[in-house]
Amino acid sequence: MINLSKSFKNKKVIVTGHTGFKGSWLSIWLKYLGAKVIGVSNEILKNPSNFEISKLRNKMSHNILDVRNQKKLFNLIKKNKPDFIFHLAAQSLVKKSYFKPMETFETNAIGTLNLLESLKNYNVNKICSVVIITSDKSYKNLELDRGYKEDDILGGYDPYSASKACAELIIQSYLKSFMETKKNIRISVARAGNVIGGGDWSENRLIPDCMRSIKSKKKLILRFPKSTRPWQHVLEALNGYLTLAIKQKYNNKLNGSTFNFGPNNKSSITVLEIVKKIQSRWKDLSWKIVKPKKDVYESKLLKLNSNKALNFLRWKCLLSANQTLEMVINWYKFYYTVKKKDMFSYSINQIKEYEKFIKRKKS
Repeated sequence: MINLSKSFKNKKVIVTGHTGFKGSWLSIWLKYLGAKVIGVSNEILKNPSNFEISKLRNKMSHNILDVRNQKKLFNLIKKNKPDFIFHLAAQSLVKKSYFKPMETFETNAIGTLNLLESLKNYNVNKICSVVIITSDKSYKNLELDRGYKEDDILGGYDPYSASKACAELIIQSYLKSFMETKKNIRISVARAGNVIGGGDWSENRLIPDCMRSIKSKKKLILRFPKSTRPWQHVLEALNGYLTLAIKQKYNNKLNGSTFNFGPNNKSSITVLEIVKKIQSRWKDLSWKIVKPKKDVYESKLLKLNSNKALNFLRWKCLLSANQTLEMVINWYKFYYTVKKKDMFSYSINQIKEYEKFIKRKKS
C-alpha cells in the first residue's frame, strides 16, 4: 500500500468540484493527509451539503470559480502552482441533464476543455500530476455482462453520458496534439460510477432518496428496481484516484492512461436489494414500485472491468456490499441521531478505519 500521508503532506492540491459529494470527501481525506487543498467550485450546494456540515470552508482554500471560465481557471492554476490536480467539477445527474442539456455539456465537456487548455499554456518546473474523473457512463452501453474495458467504445444515450464521452474525446485529442511535449504535466483519466457514501444528498440518487424517505416518512418511489449497479463506497474510488495520482507522478509511462475503478462482481446488486438491506437496519423505510415514463431511459446493466488498475496500480475494490452499506448507514445514523456532532472528525474516523482495513487485506 502506498504511504498516502508521505505522498501528500504539505503538497498543494487543486480539487475542482470540492463542494460536491466526492469532492468534499476527497478534500477531507487530503486535509487528513496534511495536504494544502485549493478548492474550485461554482458553489451550487445541496441542502444539506457535506461540504458545509464538515465545515470545510474554514479548513481549506475555497475559491468560487466556474470551470466554464477558462481565464480564471488558468490564473488560479498559475498562481497556486499545484503538485496535484483532481478534476471532479461536473453536472453529475442524469435526470437533470434531460432538463438542462446545454449546462451539462458546457460544464462537463467545455469545463474539461478549459482545464486542458489551461494546462497546455501552463509552464511549470516541477511535476504536476493531474487526474481527470469522468464516469462509467462514458462507455456506449451495450448491456455487456463482462464489464467494460478501458479501450471499449465510448458513447452516450442521455446528455450526461454523452457529455462525459465528449470530455473523453477532448482529453485524448489534447494528450496527442499538445501535451506529449509537456514532460512535467502528467494527465490520466479515471472512470468510476455509482459511488455511495455518507453525505450525499443529490437528487434522484438511491441512497439520498432512501434517507429523504426515512426522514419525511414517505414511501420511496422505485422506477428501476431490477437495475444492476456496481455499488462501491466513495473511499474505494477515491483511494484509486489518489493512488493513480501518486504512481503517475513517479512513472511517466502512466501518462495519458485511462483506468476503471469499479467494484468486484459480488458488489454488483440490484436497486431493490440495496433498498431491502437499508430497510433491515432502518425500519422506517418503505417503498413502492412505479412504472417509469416512456421518455426516460435508464441503463439496466453497468459493470466495469478493473483488471488494468489491479495490474498497474495494485488497486482493487475490497469492501463487500454489506461492509459498504454498513459504513453508509452508520454515517447517516450518526448525522441524524447525534445532537452534538462533528461530521469532519466522524468522516476522518471512517477514513482511518478504511485504511486499517485495506492494510489488513494487503498484508
